[in-house]
Amino acid sequence: MKRLIALVMLASFSTFAITGCNTMAGAGKDVQKAGQKVEKKAEDCKDGKC
Repeated sequence: MKRLIALVMLASFSTFAITGCNTMAGAGKDVQKAGQKVEKKAEDCKDGKC
């Protein structure tokens, strides 16, 4: 019985860890895209195209 509980807990933890990593990777990509847009706008303003 203890072994079954341990396996269920391990499976649950693994699922949460994998989901968390995917979520953070997606958030990182979103932040990176936003940063690129800000950088492009800054370059446009620097060139007098604002």
